[in-house]
Amino acid sequence: MPLPTRDQAWNLLCQWVQSDSLRKHMLAVEAAMRAYAHKYHEDEELWGVTGLLHDLDFERFPDMADAVDGHPRSALRLFRELDYPPALIHAVEGHAPYLGVARTGRLDSALVAVDELTGLIMAVGYVRPSKDLGDVTVKSVRKKWKDRAFAAAIHRGEIEEFTAELGEPLEEHIGFVLAALQGVAGDLGLDGRLASAAA
Repeated sequence: MPLPTRDQAWNLLCQWVQSDSLRKHMLAVEAAMRAYAHKYHEDEELWGVTGLLHDLDFERFPDMADAVDGHPRSALRLFRELDYPPALIHAVEGHAPYLGVARTGRLDSALVAVDELTGLIMAVGYVRPSKDLGDVTVKSVRKKWKDRAFAAAIHRGEIEEFTAELGEPLEEHIGFVLAALQGVAGDLGLDGRLASAAA
């Protein structure tokens, strides 16, 4: 079953997602997924494209209670129509616990383990005076982790649960995902240019 090329996946994303922040989130998850695929000697293209497309329909269909079209149901329907690999489809299903689809493999667990964490790391980057992920450390992420008012929508307990499911120590997981995001900081707009523009 055909896996789209990275360019095809990006073009599809651009058709569905207009929000710059959501696009950057999906790029961040892609980077973390590719890094873990490399670490685990898995298919980097499959893992990367899965990360890139996991929230494809969230902007159009954010109502998760909508049992017909709500995220990620519309995207899953499209992925099946396009004959995308079952592993990609299953991972996207598994990242939405309310669908009741059990996560069964490392790809599934990696997606949920990195999803929310990328958002927290990026939020830490945005509040740094430099607006540069290169200045973010595991210690600074952990400091904001304890501040429940910071990025309050991000459920720390779920990140801990999913990281344990993946089988990674939390501190190492944070450091690993942070390094992956630092590698694409330019694509995420967190390479210092925002601070330079504001100066």
